[in-house]
Amino acid sequence: MQSDKDLTTSPQEKELSLSERVSRLEKRLEDALITIADTHRYGKLRDLLEAGKWKEADLETTKVMIEIAGQTNIEDITPDRIETFPCNAIMVIDQLWQKYSNKRFGFSVQLRLYQSLGGNMDAIRAQKNEFLQRTGEKIGWHKKEGKRIEYDDFDFSLNAPEGGLPGNWWFSPYGAKMNNLFLARLMTCEV
Repeated sequence: MQSDKDLTTSPQEKELSLSERVSRLEKRLEDALITIADTHRYGKLRDLLEAGKWKEADLETTKVMIEIAGQTNIEDITPDRIETFPCNAIMVIDQLWQKYSNKRFGFSVQLRLYQSLGGNMDAIRAQKNEFLQRTGEKIGWHKKEGKRIEYDDFDFSLNAPEGGLPGNWWFSPYGAKMNNLFLARLMTCEV
């Protein structure tokens, strides 16, 4: 026997309700799948981001990426290794940062800002660092005079400039060359 509510609910409302439920379930599944394939690798990063521990999450991001590159410290990651860095790893890390920062932080946000300032693949190939400099100023890593801000002086809060995190990963001993190569990798991976 149908209830009065069932009789007054239109088929479109029932369908919308089902659609909303399916959408919610898909979102929960998507969230679980982000880390399920490699929980031991991304679980700590996810937990730090969820807790809003931005600096710790930033350092964990670097640690995870060093591990993925098969190295023990960032100094050992060579430019050729960046050119083949796994896209799926970049995407998982980016998705985690975006999710827990309400899309304020992540590699894709940084790439979008770089491109909005005129940076492109041609600039990367020519090693034109002016776009890196402008991006660094916009996201709070450089002062207007071009001097890089010390890592411990970064803003590790949701009030940080959009794209300001993750930041530690970008401090490579190879400098701008490595940054350009990583931006190219982000473009290639379509982050």
